[in-house]
Amino acid sequence: MTFLDALQGLDGDLSEGEHHHSHDMRGQLETAAAALKFMRAGKASVTLRSKKTGTRFTYRISVSDDGLCYFVGVLTGADNESAYSYLGRISRDIFWLGRKVPRPGDISRDAPSAKAFDWAWRALVKGQLPEQLEIFHEGRCGRCARKLTVPESIQSGFGPECLGKI
Repeated sequence: MTFLDALQGLDGDLSEGEHHHSHDMRGQLETAAAALKFMRAGKASVTLRSKKTGTRFTYRISVSDDGLCYFVGVLTGADNESAYSYLGRISRDIFWLGRKVPRPGDISRDAPSAKAFDWAWRALVKGQLPEQLEIFHEGRCGRCARKLTVPESIQSGFGPECLGKI
């Protein structure tokens, strides 16, 4: 199933009111390399949006303490700072959906948000940014999650200090 298939017929899984972004403070990641660099930085929040349907999902991707894997959550509530539910993990560039033993509140493997992230991640690690997909960062540094204020930082998704450390 593709991202577009996953996004069609959602019946309001994610309401328009659940996103409160200042559009000028978000940056679009326009290549697969830029998207992966941002998503692997350590404390990234990204929104995937279908150009065809306009449906979008916001994800938080954080690195484990040992740096060997990343944990992926999806925004499921109105508070876009804390209302994330566990989706899966990324290890050696493979996205593993869910857990061996699911917990209450985890997102189902069949959820459109799960299928969308899986599809997008597979394309990105192959070096492809599908034409029908847009990826945005949320105006916070992908490495440290501090708010970005400099136009060049908003464009890249990294503050000046963090950019030098990546």
